[in-house]
Amino acid sequence: MMFIEFFKQFSYAGIIFVLTFEFVPAELVLPLVGYWVYQGDMHLIWAIIAGTIGGTTGPLTLYALGYYGGRPLIKKYGKYFFIKEKEMQKAEIFFAKHGPSVAFLGRFVPGIRTLISIPCGVAKMNIWQFSIYTFLAMLPVTSLYIYMGMKLGEHWQTAGEAVKQYMMPVSITIVSMLLIILVYRQVKARKIQER
Repeated sequence: MMFIEFFKQFSYAGIIFVLTFEFVPAELVLPLVGYWVYQGDMHLIWAIIAGTIGGTTGPLTLYALGYYGGRPLIKKYGKYFFIKEKEMQKAEIFFAKHGPSVAFLGRFVPGIRTLISIPCGVAKMNIWQFSIYTFLAMLPVTSLYIYMGMKLGEHWQTAGEAVKQYMMPVSITIVSMLLIILVYRQVKARKIQER
């Protein structure tokens, strides 16, 4: 944590920087920021804003990786990872149809939260749309982690486990909603094709 402490001297800009380049997982950074709020070194609202901005710029770097390098890299080396050209085209069509909902809802699901940015970039999802949905999704997630770190004070390191308890039912609900939306759209598309 000494590494993150170094960026504390840069205040809110330091939070944005650490989250943008994802040196350390946000699940560790944000509760620590909450602890700094608890100590009185930062203001809660500004900490949440900085965390949300960093939580948006971080995925943008992964989005750019997918956007500018993803397609050629996957085309060239994808066969070694059993990714076929046809699958890549399906992914592009999928994100063209469902991109906004996937980019938003995926942020609430641990493990998917970070990975979702690369296929969004590969699928050439509109960058403004991607940024807005990411920001709107990261705002409550960031707020929860920072708030838990602040409330736990000296025990801020346990915030991750505490948040998981809240996030698990939320994640299950969101994944269920996403599956229902996708199934509904597929059924609707089939009915249109059958006409």
